[in-house]
Amino acid sequence: MRIAVIGGTGKEGGGMALRWAHAGHEVFVGSRDSAKAEAAAAELGKAVGRDIRGGSNERAVAASEIAVLSVPYAAHAATLQELQPALAGRVLIDITVPLQPPKISTVNLPAGQAAALEAQAILGEATPVVAAMHHVSAVHLRDLSHEIDCDVLACSDDKVALEKAMSLIRDLGVRCFDVGALRNAIAIESLTPLLLHLNRQQKGRSVGIRITGA
Repeated sequence: MRIAVIGGTGKEGGGMALRWAHAGHEVFVGSRDSAKAEAAAAELGKAVGRDIRGGSNERAVAASEIAVLSVPYAAHAATLQELQPALAGRVLIDITVPLQPPKISTVNLPAGQAAALEAQAILGEATPVVAAMHHVSAVHLRDLSHEIDCDVLACSDDKVALEKAMSLIRDLGVRCFDVGALRNAIAIESLTPLLLHLNRQQKGRSVGIRITGA
């Protein structure tokens, strides 16, 4: 599958790009800074032994079937507004958490109640949004030798888009669960500050979630 990682120069985006390339997918790292994206893609490609392309967010989306949004919440709305025409007809996986630094271990509900709900409102029906990948350590994603001890929760109002996204997420080496409508992103996104708080208590060790009995 052809995947655009919007904001792929960051730790989380780069980790996903690395793992998807390792799984055999075509990956395009995007950034507002094309040169930065090209350099990051070259570094990731060298690490995984596969070709990973890099360039502007617009070029990344144009080359993709499915896009992943991996940007800070402060850049969330502006990035989506810029890319809204290009994203039409594609599935968007939004991993954004509406954190409010410096209080990143405290739940913050944005005006639209969840980043993913705000994304869907901006993009409209032409681009189904899937909320997922909020709780997986970037450090673990970038270590291909590490078995990720964490499950992923995903939700969307579009069943076909959700199944497509979940299949792709499983290629990262994690289990992925359908947890219902996109409105449930309010709960999924709100779990991240709790995990960040636990990470601090565990002296930096990455805390994840596991679904038992499934």
